[in-house]
Amino acid sequence: MSKQAQNGRVSDDFLKQLSGYGLTTAEILYRMPDHPGLLQSFIWQDYDIAPDFPTLIRFLTFWREKLDGALHSVRVGHSKLIKPAEIKAFDAEFRFN
Repeated sequence: MSKQAQNGRVSDDFLKQLSGYGLTTAEILYRMPDHPGLLQSFIWQDYDIAPDFPTLIRFLTFWREKLDGALHSVRVGHSKLIKPAEIKAFDAEFRFN
């Protein structure tokens, strides 16, 4: 059990989800620094807000400024983990015999 759960606090990730963040996964293809003709894959995952993805953009900015492997492409998947329930009311009842 996490320390936050023991103290009765809700996790930061859960609070992010309630604020509209959803789990974001990015497949990042980059060129190997020593062999630029080869591509390497890196999977990144964090909570972020679609469609602007500020957390992912911050990470990619860090990558470009601090890491040697040049970015080739980024493919992003996003899914909100907490969504309002979908309820549909019906005005009629249909019976089939």
